[in-house]
Amino acid sequence: MLKRTMTRLCLTVLTAGMISALTGCHGREGLSAFEIPEKMDTSGEYEITFWAKNDTNKTQTAIYEQAIAGFEELYPNITVNLRLYTDYGKIYNDVITNITTGTTPNVCITYPDHIATYLTGSNLVVPLEELFVDDRYGLGGSEVRFDAPSKEEIIPQFLEECSFGGHYYAVPYMRSTEACYINKTYVEALGYTLPDALTWDFIWEVSEAAMEQDAEGTFLLNGQKVMIPFIYKSTDNMMIQMLKQKGAGYSTEDGELLLFNDTTGELLETIAKHAQSGAFSTFKISSYPANFLNAGQCVFAIDSTAGATWMGTNAPLCDISEDKIVEFETQVMPIPQFDVQNPQMISQGPSVCIFNKEDTQEVLASWLFVQYLLSNDVQIAYAETEGYVPVTTKAQESSAYQDYLSRCGEDNGQYYDIKIKASELLLQNVAHTFVTPVFNGSTSLRDASGQLIENTVKSVRRNETIDDAYFEELYSDMISLHRLDQLAGLRDTASSEKADLGKLPQTSVILLLSLAGAWMMIICFLIVRMVKKKREL
Repeated sequence: MLKRTMTRLCLTVLTAGMISALTGCHGREGLSAFEIPEKMDTSGEYEITFWAKNDTNKTQTAIYEQAIAGFEELYPNITVNLRLYTDYGKIYNDVITNITTGTTPNVCITYPDHIATYLTGSNLVVPLEELFVDDRYGLGGSEVRFDAPSKEEIIPQFLEECSFGGHYYAVPYMRSTEACYINKTYVEALGYTLPDALTWDFIWEVSEAAMEQDAEGTFLLNGQKVMIPFIYKSTDNMMIQMLKQKGAGYSTEDGELLLFNDTTGELLETIAKHAQSGAFSTFKISSYPANFLNAGQCVFAIDSTAGATWMGTNAPLCDISEDKIVEFETQVMPIPQFDVQNPQMISQGPSVCIFNKEDTQEVLASWLFVQYLLSNDVQIAYAETEGYVPVTTKAQESSAYQDYLSRCGEDNGQYYDIKIKASELLLQNVAHTFVTPVFNGSTSLRDASGQLIENTVKSVRRNETIDDAYFEELYSDMISLHRLDQLAGLRDTASSEKADLGKLPQTSVILLLSLAGAWMMIICFLIVRMVKKKREL
């Protein structure tokens, strides 16, 4: 009887422990709201962690390291530990895991969509509006030891994406938009002239013209067996921008679903038509647009301006063998529009947030480092690595950055002409950019918008019928797959005192189960040992 009782007790404790680990640990973190210290403590030693993303670009890594070295020279009592990731999704997963253990980084480069999820932990991410304007330690404050920008010098359109839930929870770090990289040589060979502004009708017409083949299946345009005239890298951006250009809904600011409308269906029907002919494909289905463009197997490749260093015959980061590269003239233009008089193009890029800690001095040190990332030297150096642009007018208008732009085409490394033209494209069109609403679950909605296109193209290739019934089923599948029917609940819990961060990443589940299991085995061992000793007595 005693043995059975002890077994039940062990199982009960084990179960309770697992539940606690998988639910309680993933809930809100009980931190007090951050208050700006009266004075910075220069006598103490502070260590902060900085998580950033880098696609194995050694130049970017060097810029991070130089920024850290420059900051630590100004603040010798603060040490910054850099941790690099190759993917924003991995940063997100690790942050979620570390929330459960109370070991989040101090400073993190991430996307606002992800930050919205982090906010379900109470006081977990520091709101920045008071820090922006603090006389001593705010942006450009009297106690800041370097030339930081003011809030007014941060481009408003870029800062807008960092505002949600009534607060600023991040600052922009770099910004890009999408561009259409064009094989101008092929366009003219087909008998067309590039217009001043691209339209969707022009893109589709030229792409279909490029599909002409001889009897052996060789494409007349390139003399090859492979030709995908139009490839789009980010299909979520494609759908979101097309809807915006059409004046149709995507979502409201607080996450109300507007994506599944008649305009969406019309756009998907058009995409299906051109996918059926082979004139259109996507990155997820075919591969990187740059590879097809540089091999002479593509006419129009839409990708981020930050990807410009991969685009074109002379691209410094060309990712195919030299014998496959085709000589052609590359033109970089804004994405196609439905109404060229009212252009709409997305603005996006990494932002920087600060996680709250018990030690307010540690948080202040983190904020000072974030400001340093906005300084001219860091902004300009990083922007020059790819087709990003600095996020402040202070950096954009500086003589150093203007000199960089003026040297367009001097070489295929630092001054690669397509890279600089891509940057200028965004600089000239900031007023035409928009950002998507940010809320808990906005990442899922973005994913669903792109999946609509991906699934439609795949269905066409499987010779499925694309009609109203197909779209009805597709919409239902996307709502279910991406849990879009739960967005209202997510919005409610975000402001609730018992907020939950949702489903844990698999790695977190495994870790917590292992920890819970280990602790419960120890507890059971101790209980059994105690009972055994009691019997012996």
